Amino acid sequence: MYATRLFPFLILACVVYYVMGVATGETPSGVIKPYKAAPLQDIVTWDEHSVLVRGERVLLYNGEFHPFRLPVPGLWLDIFQKIKAAGFSGVSFYTDWALLEGKEGNFTAEGIFAFGPFFDAASEAGIYLVARPGPYINAEVSGGGYPGWLQRVKAVMRTPDYLPCTENYIKNIGAIIAKAQITNGGPIILVQPENEYSQATPNIPFPNHEYFATVEKQLRDAGIVVPFVSNDAAPYGYFAPRTGLGAVDIYGHDAYPLGFDCANPITWPSGSFPTDFLSFHQKQSPSTPYTVSEFQGGSFDPWGGSSFSKCYQLTNEQFERVFYKNLYAVDIAIFNIYMIYGGTNWGNLGHPGGYTSYDYAAAIAEDRTVLREKYSEVKLQANFLRVSPAYLTARPDQAVNGSYVSTPAIATTRLAGNVTSFYVVRHAVYNTFDSTNYTLTVPTSQGSVTIPRFSPTLTLNGRDSKIHVTDYNVGGINMLYSSAEIFTWKRYGDRIVLILYGDMGETHEAAFVGLKHRELLEGNGVLVKVKDNAMYLNWAVTSHRKVLQLGANLYVYLLNRNDAYNYWVLDLPEPSPTSNYTTPSATSIIARAGYLIRTASLNGSTLSLTGDINATTTIEVIGAPYPRDEPILTFNGDPTDCTKNKTGVISGIVEYTPPSFELPNLSNLTWKYIDSLPELSPTYDDSPWPSANLISSNNTVFPLITPTSLFGSDYGFHTGTLLFRGHFLATGTERTLYLCTQGGTAYAVSAYLNATFLASFPGSAALSRQNQTLTLPPLTPSTPYALTIVIDNMGLDEDFKVGTDTNKNPRGILNYYLSTRPPSAITWRLTGNLGGESYIDHTRGPLNEGGLYAERQGYHLPAPPSATWETRSPLTGTSSPGIAFFTTSFTLNLPRGYDIPLSFVFLNRTSAPSAPLFVAPTAQFRCQLYVNGYQFGKYVNGVGPQTAFPVPEGILNYRGVNYVALSLWGSNVGGNRLGGLRLVETATVQWGLRDVGLVPMMGWERREGAY
Repeated sequence: MYATRLFPFLILACVVYYVMGVATGETPSGVIKPYKAAPLQDIVTWDEHSVLVRGERVLLYNGEFHPFRLPVPGLWLDIFQKIKAAGFSGVSFYTDWALLEGKEGNFTAEGIFAFGPFFDAASEAGIYLVARPGPYINAEVSGGGYPGWLQRVKAVMRTPDYLPCTENYIKNIGAIIAKAQITNGGPIILVQPENEYSQATPNIPFPNHEYFATVEKQLRDAGIVVPFVSNDAAPYGYFAPRTGLGAVDIYGHDAYPLGFDCANPITWPSGSFPTDFLSFHQKQSPSTPYTVSEFQGGSFDPWGGSSFSKCYQLTNEQFERVFYKNLYAVDIAIFNIYMIYGGTNWGNLGHPGGYTSYDYAAAIAEDRTVLREKYSEVKLQANFLRVSPAYLTARPDQAVNGSYVSTPAIATTRLAGNVTSFYVVRHAVYNTFDSTNYTLTVPTSQGSVTIPRFSPTLTLNGRDSKIHVTDYNVGGINMLYSSAEIFTWKRYGDRIVLILYGDMGETHEAAFVGLKHRELLEGNGVLVKVKDNAMYLNWAVTSHRKVLQLGANLYVYLLNRNDAYNYWVLDLPEPSPTSNYTTPSATSIIARAGYLIRTASLNGSTLSLTGDINATTTIEVIGAPYPRDEPILTFNGDPTDCTKNKTGVISGIVEYTPPSFELPNLSNLTWKYIDSLPELSPTYDDSPWPSANLISSNNTVFPLITPTSLFGSDYGFHTGTLLFRGHFLATGTERTLYLCTQGGTAYAVSAYLNATFLASFPGSAALSRQNQTLTLPPLTPSTPYALTIVIDNMGLDEDFKVGTDTNKNPRGILNYYLSTRPPSAITWRLTGNLGGESYIDHTRGPLNEGGLYAERQGYHLPAPPSATWETRSPLTGTSSPGIAFFTTSFTLNLPRGYDIPLSFVFLNRTSAPSAPLFVAPTAQFRCQLYVNGYQFGKYVNGVGPQTAFPVPEGILNYRGVNYVALSLWGSNVGGNRLGGLRLVETATVQWGLRDVGLVPMMGWERREGAY
């Protein structure tokens, strides 16, 4: 029996051990970690200004990207290159313990869970990595990254008592990370122990220095030698340097200033704008670079939420301008945007507070497109900081309303360098939609100046922020000031290219010391004045760019913001060990090229670019270190008919050829159907199921109040659908059945007596637990009856606050009462995914499948034995409550050389007079979508909001056969069917990435012991 095999794990307790240290609950001082006294490596160092890599200052401008949320290794390079192309230098990533040690003691990181290809892709793109292995990660994943078997551990999570449980995981994941450190030629330069260890219940000694130091020691023992960085949930100062045992090397905190109220996307609440980060940093960790380990890059969205389109409105490009620049005003040097790419909560990996999509309204959309304006906006900002080395050592002041400007409606923060100063301006009322006119009076090397000199005022539009500069070094030329913002500049021998931009309708001014000659090469409307040993440019921003040559060798491009979005800065590869990684000494090209430029390389006179286009595009290289001979320009390996003008600009046209392909009409396919609730048959034998015979539970959150435990995790079932079978001999007096069940937000429960449908709770965005009293039909005395209870486990809760142990909130039946009978009158069996923690499908991991009959048999996998099944479409559906299972296949033949994102789209069903199957105001059903065996969609009709489910190439076979399966769990008495299901293309591009390989796709084979 399965329960017998599981029993040793139920009695296995993670032994408690004690680490000598400072008493918990205190904040000891004067205890400095040996690492600071005896460095373990000298490649990655730091001071109060920044991280240094091999002695060079590097601004770590990072974005969060989780490989497990894009389970196609062949696409990881795509994401890394898009991040790099936006001017980023790094990526922060979590590892999910629950996916790697689904069974205690069995760590596996192979196939789609292997980290080697992830590290290789980062290295190829030139992206530094910050590894965040937890062991607790939060991350809106099931259990916050905790495997379900921890529900059977009595120890309080995130305290010393539970640490023995983490040893196998940390030993293995630590060794994987250690191997990929920069000291071993890999991309990892920082490691974060634990995650947001910042709150606890009153009964827990906190912060526990002994605990935190032990987590760090585990990682050091696994071979980690790069610096430790923290992520306090807010700037509390926990474990900052010199706070005692467990202090990290670099202190960091998180910030989500607008929260997650996507229902009110234009509301920026008063009081949500952080103005105290500088003072916190100066008090808590002045010896380390200012670090925000997670800053809001979007928002999660719950079941029944407003959708990620509303979350995008909340955290759009205006948000980036105001909130990100506020961080630059604090001289941030390690900045991580959570998320830069969100991905998908495929295969039940998400927590119950979110649905399948983890788009997060990030700059890169779930389907990997970069069409969102916030991607382009952050590209402008990141590139500016990359070419502004004075920024990293500048000293910020506190923002003061009216300082340096002509009106108290504007707040200004000065960052003063040895020569260069940066002035970050924003509205004093940060959330105003009003535009404000102002002048800026600042000290410069030429004395105090008021900007602008040759027009009345500057303008700051509502929900905007700008960075003005003074005495800014542009390749050896002193730009005395600029009110327009800098995108980038580069020097190529004796030629310098500078790009400035502003918003349409604004007037800007820039001044350059010592220049006299000027020539307007393109556009008009630029006022040029030479006065006091400086040349002044004053212009109105229009839809047409303006190009000037100043002096002998400075080429200035004056752009509007939307045009600046089309420009790209790509580093040319450097010799090893720098290669493609960010370095201040890198040589770069600047090109105007539309949708995306991925890479650039120069071999002699041949400049080779790779990238993506969505229309015929003129590639214009305005800056590159070309030799004197005639250049050759290639794009994705194909030569262009390029020309070179008198100023050295290279242009070539790349033709876009729309792909020709057809997608299958899913409604016209031949679908096969099978009943996935055979348990309702009077002849069904559930004797192979595990017996629910545990009379006690180690669960410390919900005390056992039933005769035996009916918690799924007590029996090794942590994911997907749970089924319970309760047997009793009737007396004839039973009239009702009370059930208290719990499955997480938006879960469902259905109850049957023999084959009779009793009732369902179809799910609610507000409820994770439900009490139901069900009316029973008349029962015959001395007759055996069987209850079948189906519960949808929506994932395990996270455990953010230490001491709550909310990850242990059980899934299953919490209580029941059969009227007139004692609880012991019912004997129970239960099941979840076949094998539980000894899960069958190691290709797709421990969470991908649940306990439905069709899942236990493996019918969701490619090529199920469906030939003899009934032919029926999910659009025809069923005529009664139950769980139906449908499968079909189709062939795709999509052309190579294109990225063609595809999504499965469900049509929401409501009742209609022409559809008598529906009797409820909203049809009550839910579906799971399987694509080639991978669960890539959980659709809940009437709860939503998700109706479109992107499935990436690699999961879908773009040039071959695909198998699609669909479970349809409905509670409508009149029947259940889909309103429609379509496969649609979103935004095709002609791309410069190599072919995407298929992920492992183990197909169906008869499963031994399947019941």
